[in-house]
Amino acid sequence: MKQICFLFFFFTLTLQAQFQVNGIVKDGSSNKALPFATLTTDDGLQFVSDVDGKFNIKTKKAFSQLFISYIGYQSNSILISQNNSYTIVSLLQKENNLNEVVVGHENPALAIIRQVIANKHHNNPQEKLSSFEFKSYNKLVVTANPDSISERVDSVFVSNADREFVKIDSSNYKFKELINKQHLFQTEKVSQVQYSNKALKEIILGTKMAGFKQPIYEVLGFNLQSFSIYDDSYELFETKYNSPIAYDAFKDYNFTILDTVAVKGRQSYMIYFKNKKKSKAAGLEGVLYIDQLTFAISKAIMRIKGILDISGIHEFQFLPEENIWFPIQKTFKIVKGKNDDDIKILGGTIQFDGDDAPDFKTRKKTVTDYSYLLSNTTNFDLKYNNPLIIKKPFIAVEIDEKAIHRPERFWETFRKDSLDSRSQKTYLALDSIVIKKRIESRLRFGRKIINGYLPLSFFDMDLRKIFSYNNYEGFRLGFGGVTNDRFSKSFKIEGYSAYGTKDGTFKYNLGLSTRVDKTSNSWIGAAYTDDVKEIASTSYAIEKRPFKIYDPRPINISTFYNYVSWSTFLETQLVPKTESIWELAHTVVEPKFNYSFNVNGNLYTNYTMTTAKVSLKWSPFSDYMQTPTGRIEIEKRFPKFAFQYTQTLPKITNNDFEYSKFDFKTEYEKKYLNGQKTSLLLEAGLAIGDVPLTHLYNTAPNNITKETVVQRITFAGKKSFETMYFNEFFSTEFVYFQFKHGFKRVRLFDKVKPSLVLVSRMAWGNMKKPEQHIGLEYKTLDKGYLESGIELNQIYNGLGLTAFYRYGPNQLPKFEDNIAIKLSFVLNLGL
Repeated sequence: MKQICFLFFFFTLTLQAQFQVNGIVKDGSSNKALPFATLTTDDGLQFVSDVDGKFNIKTKKAFSQLFISYIGYQSNSILISQNNSYTIVSLLQKENNLNEVVVGHENPALAIIRQVIANKHHNNPQEKLSSFEFKSYNKLVVTANPDSISERVDSVFVSNADREFVKIDSSNYKFKELINKQHLFQTEKVSQVQYSNKALKEIILGTKMAGFKQPIYEVLGFNLQSFSIYDDSYELFETKYNSPIAYDAFKDYNFTILDTVAVKGRQSYMIYFKNKKKSKAAGLEGVLYIDQLTFAISKAIMRIKGILDISGIHEFQFLPEENIWFPIQKTFKIVKGKNDDDIKILGGTIQFDGDDAPDFKTRKKTVTDYSYLLSNTTNFDLKYNNPLIIKKPFIAVEIDEKAIHRPERFWETFRKDSLDSRSQKTYLALDSIVIKKRIESRLRFGRKIINGYLPLSFFDMDLRKIFSYNNYEGFRLGFGGVTNDRFSKSFKIEGYSAYGTKDGTFKYNLGLSTRVDKTSNSWIGAAYTDDVKEIASTSYAIEKRPFKIYDPRPINISTFYNYVSWSTFLETQLVPKTESIWELAHTVVEPKFNYSFNVNGNLYTNYTMTTAKVSLKWSPFSDYMQTPTGRIEIEKRFPKFAFQYTQTLPKITNNDFEYSKFDFKTEYEKKYLNGQKTSLLLEAGLAIGDVPLTHLYNTAPNNITKETVVQRITFAGKKSFETMYFNEFFSTEFVYFQFKHGFKRVRLFDKVKPSLVLVSRMAWGNMKKPEQHIGLEYKTLDKGYLESGIELNQIYNGLGLTAFYRYGPNQLPKFEDNIAIKLSFVLNLGL
């Protein structure tokens, strides 16, 4: 869903400070930058230079002097005036370093961090306090600093044949004019945060999103930075890093003392940490302020300096009665870093343009070079160690029914500072822009399309049903869909009809359902289906088939069975962090190929089955949000699990035989900020009893029996065995594993940027009672099946090329028969 959450940021194009000082702190001898130097104004405000020694100080009123200190260096001070555009501060080294801190004979920074780790249990509010609750106010803006943008109107000379003419470029001027008046995007929210029995929950009491009557809920649920600084993993912008105070932190980080400073009147060590591996361009680094008496964190700055410049700042207040520091404020910021390619974040709709061009010349700066995202959160009204019962603790974020209808007096109560003129104009400007450009309806349209539906008034047409092809039906032409909220919020009708040009048969489905509980999004319904399905294919009822313009694998499948089914079902999210379907079905099956099933000497060419099925998807590490319109997964985390159990009911409605099926799947995925991705998939299945071949396992083959490699070229699937021939293997029990690692796209030529993916797949299986299955010749997977290959995806306009090789015990005698060359296609919807 994050693919569309920020779509509107650039459909529309920090509070501007009254006084600003920019500069850099350097070593006076080597001229090297000094990261995280302490800067103090003459009226006591304290700031820190960044990882490159640079500082950008903004205050509401002017100051005349700035004091700079850095441990091991002599302090310095400079006079400030309005004429200072950029200040370079040089510090000279002291002869005796680290006299301020002496802790034994060890590197003092390491000794202090050891104390921090040893005292985490006593300093972590989520362990020290039995419960707590507080209110928080958050403001998130996408904006730019007007002072950074040149207002010059450029003249560009353009050659055309023998003539030369001038083209006026006023984009910077227009952008500065806009950003002086308003932000590009703005949202506010007020929340009640509760903690008890190791559960942390946010209840959104009020939310206000510029331009939208109903906010985009996924934006409200973004976890931009960790709440706790004491967890072993620290999360910054959807990526988890080993924390600098994890129990094994010393294997990943180097530590250095920078200074000793006062934080809220208590002396603290400033300790700089940096990832040891220089190859990690996006490694975590920053500064920890350590209370000298309790060794608790009194402030923290976490930073990723790479293709994006991402920073998270945590500030705390000291609670003397509990002797701990409690989080009181968070700041999160994203600006463009050093990157050669276009960078898309949060699903691909905030974009920072790349620096390179075909001629390798530095391009002109665009709007994205000036824009940044800034989020500020302030906590207040803290109460702790009181009896507290959290309702529905498995819901991470819950939105109050009245949250989107709060009057202005509500916001005036909770805002820490009144809105300045830019923020006020942002609401007015974006409200009119969103209405004028119909952005809400376009977002609704985008949500539907990305899930495979085309909204048509009160009916959403299913794009999957329009057109497909396979070797049995030929061209399958159809129409289908489901009614939407405009028809009814508590009742829906869905169905489809299709016709195969090769088999000359109509297929159809009709289902009716009604919602019985809004909170758990529970629906009860019934359906009738007359259709065909690939034999021995495993599908989980709870998993919705992903939307594809084309589905390549079924093109070459010839073996199907017809099924006519009556079913009734309950679909619910009642169990925490799960989605499930409970189904009873009566089905008549007719194989559409030469097959007989032998059960106790009786040969079945068609059969009747009455089954009970439960299909469940469990995402224990994901976070969920309860909105007024239903429950959504706001933070998709891995691993995820799927279970399915099917049991025939032998004494009900002429059931022909008895069996049980157990299916299991787990998937893991890790994305990296540099564009790489690793994914793992494990599947297993077990069928017990008298199970016909139509309902066994084939482990998704995707190769056709043609003479040459070229003749076997088709489109590759997502998890299919590309070198395994159709109907080559069947199993009553199997285990399947897939490994994929995708690298960052590489520019070969202009518009040619392939994505290299390494793939390995393997499977083992067995066939019990093979004598029952008469008609098809097949092999078993008891010796295992292995294939590996590479995918060069998106070489040009979404088209790619893949190559796989079959090896191991089931390798074929001819070398060329073990090779599969396939085409791939990735469709970018731009959402």
